[in-house]
Amino acid sequence: MADETAVAAAAFRALMASHPGGVAVITTADEQGVPYGFTCTALCSVSLDPPRLLVCAAHSGRTLPVLTERGTFVVNLLHAAGRGAAEVFTSRTADRFGAVSWRSGPVTGLPVLSDDAHAVAECRVAALHPCGDHTIVVGDVLRSEVRTTAAAPLLYGRRRFAAWPSDA
Repeated sequence: MADETAVAAAAFRALMASHPGGVAVITTADEQGVPYGFTCTALCSVSLDPPRLLVCAAHSGRTLPVLTERGTFVVNLLHAAGRGAAEVFTSRTADRFGAVSWRSGPVTGLPVLSDDAHAVAECRVAALHPCGDHTIVVGDVLRSEVRTTAAAPLLYGRRRFAAWPSDA
């Protein structure tokens, strides 16, 4: 039974849309090496010691069961030119990975976006916390890579993508 004091879904979406966040593509692969992924704005750091982060994955998506089974995943933090990748991984496109350039990560062997990400973290699942219609996935960072500090991060807010404002 729904809480009668709960905010309506549309009002909650409007609230959260007013708070822009960085955009990432979360990737993993099944036992046969078939890659899976989704666009994510619900991510944050959790701990410095040990290095941990969290992402939120929808129960309705195809990636969460694979990520859970595999026990590892990659966080690809997108730069402004990575908007196309963000859109591909939010779509119902069957071959999402055919639309982006990627390679296997050196630690996990999972898909790492080659051209669209300015930073990457290869992670091992430390904990899973079902919460509403999503699962909070806590990951131990096994390897991180920041490719360039010149690339403007991609943001999402008010239902649109935007680049991090210029320092100039």
